[in-house]
Amino acid sequence: MPPSVAFVFAMPMELAPLARTLSLEKRSAGGQARWFGQLGRRPVVAIVTGMGTALATAGVERLLAETEVDRVVVVGITGAIHEETPIGTLIRPSVVIDGATGTEYRPEPLGLVAPDGVMWTSDSLITDPDTLARLRGDGVVSLDMETAAVAAVCVGRGIPWTVIRAISDRATDGSVDEEVFRLSNQDGTPNAKAVAAFVLRHPGRLPAMARMAKGARLATERSVEAAVAAVSGLDDGPD
Repeated sequence: MPPSVAFVFAMPMELAPLARTLSLEKRSAGGQARWFGQLGRRPVVAIVTGMGTALATAGVERLLAETEVDRVVVVGITGAIHEETPIGTLIRPSVVIDGATGTEYRPEPLGLVAPDGVMWTSDSLITDPDTLARLRGDGVVSLDMETAAVAAVCVGRGIPWTVIRAISDRATDGSVDEEVFRLSNQDGTPNAKAVAAFVLRHPGRLPAMARMAKGARLATERSVEAAVAAVSGLDDGPD
């Protein structure tokens, strides 16, 4: 069997449209859940790493150590740092920067859309106006918490990688703060107790939360749709 294309997600909700579209089969290998299927003639595998650089590193390292993969595609949602960026906008950066080290990673182009802009990966939630202004001045268009970590693993193994994410929220509009961020567990699943407590404390914020959830669903669907289209455009691979 030829090597697989690996789709890497941080959260289960990001994987769901791909699993549905490709009718992926879930299997567990040594404690790591993986989803397998076909995209045309290409075998594909998908994983959910959880949120943050440490989990992303561990998840991708394990996958690549145990599965033959010839390309990695990071898919999911990302936060805009420009107020005018529409929700659902696709982000295919030309550079991904590890905010902790300053290391720059350059994804391999995939599909017909030329990469553009800078994505900033950090384990910290960034909402400070001065920091956001500085990042905008450096050409940063979006923020995430996993891509640079995935890139580092791929570069270390000599495996081509790319990232196709979509805007789900804006760091400038106050929709995501530390309290909202902690409504999710580190594995990307909802924290039911935190959500219930949040609703009791902030009933007036429910309409904004509903809009944010709608934006996340839109961004997730668009990122998966774009990733599937891009991978479908690859050659058919060996017979």
